Amino acid sequence: MLRIDVVTIFPGLFEPFLGESMVGIACERGKARIEVHDLRDWATDRHRTVDDAPYGGGPGMVMRPEPLVAAIEALAGEQGGERKARVILLSPRGRRLDQARVEDLAREEHLVLVCGRYEGVDQRVIDLAVDEEISIGDYVLCGGEVAAMAVVEAVTRLLPGVLGNPESTERESFRRGLLEGPQYTRPAEFRGRAVPEVLRSGDHGKVAGWHERQARAVTRERRPDLLAGDGEPATDEREASERAEGERKKEGERT
Repeated sequence: MLRIDVVTIFPGLFEPFLGESMVGIACERGKARIEVHDLRDWATDRHRTVDDAPYGGGPGMVMRPEPLVAAIEALAGEQGGERKARVILLSPRGRRLDQARVEDLAREEHLVLVCGRYEGVDQRVIDLAVDEEISIGDYVLCGGEVAAMAVVEAVTRLLPGVLGNPESTERESFRRGLLEGPQYTRPAEFRGRAVPEVLRSGDHGKVAGWHERQARAVTRERRPDLLAGDGEPATDEREASERAEGERKKEGERT
């Protein structure tokens, strides 16, 4: 069973999320145990303060190190030999989350997700208590809660016994370095648009070939960075991620 602890100043945001859909099913089936902790429980003053003004000036507030490090060490232990969980800070400056990393995280036994707020967290928290920083995209949110939910859902749906059909994960976007192609269901025709005949043919070989061609076409059109120079999908998701990161850096240098 995968254990996930979430540290946040807004624990109420997670209550409906954790009881619904695949995340709720994972918990009900005993595949995951997810607990949300209020960071203010580790504050030491009567006002339960967790932030302060930044040294050197500047806008906004910075999350203080004392409550954050205390919370992380209570849940995961100190860095080094005593650590019993992988600690992840959700941060826009972290490594961008991709399916390969999600699959790695799904193999962990215990994750601690730390949700930043305000202008960020004191660097000493990262130096002393965080194992890695993860970003869910090149944009800024008000805090790490939505990003933490994305990690929780992406990871828990991969746990054995959560999805009704285990094959559901085999053909979806990014699983093979390709985006997923178009999908159709009933009715066979809607407003003059018919389901492709091959999908109604019952020929599993032709259907598989159609899905493969569509996946390649969609990927070539929308995410060419996932493809190798010969138009084939990258050998694995990490290669695709590294290539995409290189392209972003080149684009930044040009601008």
